[in-house]
Amino acid sequence: VLVGFLSNAIFQGDLIASEEQLLEHWPSVGGYQYFLVETDKPEAVAAALDRTLGDYAFASETTADRLASFMVVQNTYLSTFQSLGALGLILGTFGLAAVQLRNVLERRSELALLQAIGLTKSKIAVLVLFENVALLLLGLFAGTISAVVALAPHLIEGAANIPVISLEVTLLLVLAVGIFSTVLAVVDAVRSPIIASLRYE
Repeated sequence: VLVGFLSNAIFQGDLIASEEQLLEHWPSVGGYQYFLVETDKPEAVAAALDRTLGDYAFASETTADRLASFMVVQNTYLSTFQSLGALGLILGTFGLAAVQLRNVLERRSELALLQAIGLTKSKIAVLVLFENVALLLLGLFAGTISAVVALAPHLIEGAANIPVISLEVTLLLVLAVGIFSTVLAVVDAVRSPIIASLRYE
């Protein structure tokens, strides 16, 4: 009777049984195949064991190395998708800046009309900046909520390890790029001649 399975442990792929059960069911198996050593200096202990017991086919391995060997395929996939995600984020950030610039530049005549009826350049800049930042924050909020919903099963099971700091830095960088591109577009739009812009209105 198998009473449990181990995941993300050093005994993956192994059957663990008590010594009594082992001798009862497999009496021909003798000796021990694994020795667990708890130490604060794993490298020094491993080197000493390999040096003294190497002639008896003894091979030492740290738990970190053993777990890493189990996770090498999964880590390869994760690294690949992480690289693709970073590339997508870079392209998306440039796309965000382009959309923000185009949005403001296409509204030159509208901004010139607001200027003509008495609004100061600073008020127009604040108005447009508020509109774009509000849309940007709404998009970031929607994306964050979608990601949390997608990760909800892993979060409930406690299997997800979320890099909170790097995510916060990424969101802040996207927000900063959006605000910076909007400011550049607004400054260029309000500096353009009013009469030339009003001809298209």
